[in-house]
Amino acid sequence: MKLTLKTDYALRTLLYLAQTPAPQLCSIAEVAKRHGISENHLVKVVHALGKHGYIETLRGKGGGIRIAPRTWEVSVGEIVRAMEEDFALVECFKPAPADGAELAGPLCVLAGQCRLQGVLGRALQAFLAELDACPFKSLVPPRGPVQSR
Repeated sequence: MKLTLKTDYALRTLLYLAQTPAPQLCSIAEVAKRHGISENHLVKVVHALGKHGYIETLRGKGGGIRIAPRTWEVSVGEIVRAMEEDFALVECFKPAPADGAELAGPLCVLAGQCRLQGVLGRALQAFLAELDACPFKSLVPPRGPVQSR
């Protein structure tokens, strides 16, 4: 399983904000520069993080972003589920279209006879269970002296 860049950037952003002393705000540009990632892409990630309540955003002069208090209490699994759009490890995991349209690709010729789907499904559940068992706050090192950025 490979997480998308959206999830990777979301976790990195949250970890960066978690190490910023409250109530200090950070800018998207600051986070992007620190991690060497696209500021344009990070804007979309920050929007999603705000929508899910993991960060607080303040607009205008003197605005910025900071970690929301609730984020300290959630699991990494919750964050990953919120940011990932697709957990279909293989084609046969994808649900049938809700509107009754035909599938984009051919059905698997092994459908109904294959045990791989079950194995992969259990592996995915184990992966997510491990992330669920990890509180976000456990990823943040104790705050020491503030280091220059």
